[in-house]
Amino acid sequence: MSENSLPLANDLKRSIDWKQGLSISLGVPLLILPSLGYIPMYLSAAAIVVWGLSVIQGFMQNAAYAEMATTFPKASGLPGYAQHIFRTENYKGKYDKGKLIGGFSAWSYWFAWNPVLAIFSILVGGYLHGLFPVLAATFTSYQLSLISGLVIFTGLFVVNWFGLKDGAILGYVLAAVSLLPLVILSVAPFATGHVDLANITSNWLPADWAWDMHHILILFGIFAIAQWSACGWETAAIYGPEYKNPAKDVPKALFACGIICFFSYVLVQTAVIGVLGVDGVAAEPISPLIPVAQAVFGNAGSVITIIMLIAAMVLIIQTAYLGSSRAMHSMSAEGNLPKVFGKTNRHGTPFIALLVTAAFNMVLISMGSMAAILAAAAIGYTCANGISLFAYVKAVKHPNLASLERPFKAPRGWKHVAMLFGLFNLPLCLVGVVYLNSLEIGWTSTWLGFIVLALYIPIWFYSQGESRRSKRRRASTYSSDHDPNSDAADLDKLPTMT
Repeated sequence: MSENSLPLANDLKRSIDWKQGLSISLGVPLLILPSLGYIPMYLSAAAIVVWGLSVIQGFMQNAAYAEMATTFPKASGLPGYAQHIFRTENYKGKYDKGKLIGGFSAWSYWFAWNPVLAIFSILVGGYLHGLFPVLAATFTSYQLSLISGLVIFTGLFVVNWFGLKDGAILGYVLAAVSLLPLVILSVAPFATGHVDLANITSNWLPADWAWDMHHILILFGIFAIAQWSACGWETAAIYGPEYKNPAKDVPKALFACGIICFFSYVLVQTAVIGVLGVDGVAAEPISPLIPVAQAVFGNAGSVITIIMLIAAMVLIIQTAYLGSSRAMHSMSAEGNLPKVFGKTNRHGTPFIALLVTAAFNMVLISMGSMAAILAAAAIGYTCANGISLFAYVKAVKHPNLASLERPFKAPRGWKHVAMLFGLFNLPLCLVGVVYLNSLEIGWTSTWLGFIVLALYIPIWFYSQGESRRSKRRRASTYSSDHDPNSDAADLDKLPTMT
């Protein structure tokens, strides 16, 4: 099995280097914002430890993903690896069940990243409602969220129409506007003496915490929510087909983003709890950075913080918009989604996937519940990571896959590490997040997650029918052009159209 035979993402343009890939992925450190006040409500100051451990988990998982990215440089990140590795050669029967597993992993990944657009559009609407009284007098927070989503999605679609390189330029601009001020806001409380370490050392865990099954399941659920943010820098690998030199660019972009995530996540959560205390964070669960800014910089600081956070959210939306559209393109190229989703313009942009992603998120915004959307996305993310790590184990052990050239190799024996974290995701984190959701917001988010994931089954069968019809047309053309008496019924012997 040769990597060069891969039919994945072969119409995307190799136009970026690792620095540009990193700039697009710099939205990931900002994914802490929705959970900055959420996790301390359950774990108090131990939330700092959870963020650190979750980013370390990301390094463990992404070492495997970096190896696969250089082994399969035509594949678009996690969605591409799993689809190719689980595909069965010379399968017997009407459908390739291995292909279904890989396609489901890619669909889960798409659903994990896709709702980021809706989540942060809702946050932007809320911030605008609170910042500008004239807007609050005219529109509700919900209406502002819908308007914000429409404006942001339209603007990003126009920018990214001209290719990934221009998206990277936008990433540079937004990173300067949002990521650097976020770091300043995290460091300033330490420099000005506003951080009281007693707020941390005296509140490591809630007073009623016990290591029973109830709290252990909550802990698994918290790790599922945290990894949706803290491990998300694997998105730097999804642009594998668009790096100029994937063997060198992918590992550099991945681990550079991981280092930034580790320090930013631990530092931001430490600053927030150190300034406000656990009770102060609980009083501002949606946006605890605003009272931190007020404490350090005064009232003007809170306005600057909101403007900075809005810019940060646009960067996060940009990262998710590109990642989820590449996942759809990869699935279409592999034959796991209808071919229409793989259409690209002359700049190599999968514009149909971008349009569908934007429309889907406008529907999610209409739900109005950010917590339910985030919890549902975490379900998809645990499924995608678990299946992708199992794919790595197969890629190392399967004779045909193990013989492929690997410009970057994870440490020896990493298949055992990948299996361990695969099992941590499936079933432990999946069970934990479902349990946590049932306690907090009922079954709405769980049903939303499972329904969207289950919708993939009929879509996949339709896609397989579409592929078979394409094979029949090819068979008919091949037969009429070469040998009128040839048997066109044996379709599986014909090359797959992509």
